[in-house]
Amino acid sequence: MSKSTKKTLNCRGRLIPLEAPVVMGILNVTPDSFFANSRTSSTQIVDVAGKMLEDGATFLDLGGYSTRPGAADISPSQEVDRVLPAIDAILDAFPDSLLSVDTFRAAVARQAVEAGAVMINDVAGGTLDSAMFETVASLGVPYVLMHMRGTPQTMQTLTSYTNLVTDVIDELAIQVNKLRKLGQKDIIIDPGFGFAKTPEQNFFLLNQLDQFSLFDEPILIGLSRKSTIWKTLTITADEALNGTTVLNTIALMKGARILRVHDVREAVEAIKLTSEVKKN
Repeated sequence: MSKSTKKTLNCRGRLIPLEAPVVMGILNVTPDSFFANSRTSSTQIVDVAGKMLEDGATFLDLGGYSTRPGAADISPSQEVDRVLPAIDAILDAFPDSLLSVDTFRAAVARQAVEAGAVMINDVAGGTLDSAMFETVASLGVPYVLMHMRGTPQTMQTLTSYTNLVTDVIDELAIQVNKLRKLGQKDIIIDPGFGFAKTPEQNFFLLNQLDQFSLFDEPILIGLSRKSTIWKTLTITADEALNGTTVLNTIALMKGARILRVHDVREAVEAIKLTSEVKKN
């Protein structure tokens, strides 16, 4: 059994065990995220967060910058203006909740952690802000290192690989080494499904997911309602819950420790059932 299956995350003094996989609920405080039902206004945020926590989410991931392919760029101040009130509102209602902030900007990360967030989820894996790694290491919070090439505006033109799995692992390894040299304790690996990858590449990557155990770090999977699912099935994102559960189950069988999802209850059920299969 790899060390990643025994990993514990230190979330500002609270030790969160990952012996069993956990769920991260997606809360988008954006007007243009690809799945319309995940767009949450400031007035809805507390109710939606409460339902996710009730359904079994361990983490809530707040995003103020849409990273769907071709999404519009916004300023750091706009991102902060979306994220910080959401952090305040959720922590006021649920003081014990564990909030992650989905940002690739060091300044936003710092302000989010100072406001009470306990994790940073960086879709760019440190490639879009040279200050991100030093910032996160100094803050001492877990960091989700995701693989992406380019920017959300250009990533879908950067899908050429010599060997998909090897290239993704090599590119992540460079960033992991930088983080470890800075003393970053908790690193979470996200292969970056849908980011600079075609649907066919996403399926290939998922099939080879167990190779990412070589990092000896927890693996986070973000496949929820993505176009890889609904384009393959010729449906819409609204209809992609069943497909999400299917791919999440495969990811769990191949070693995923964190499922980042729009639908928490179904992900929790997938974890329970998959755990029973593995146990028996």
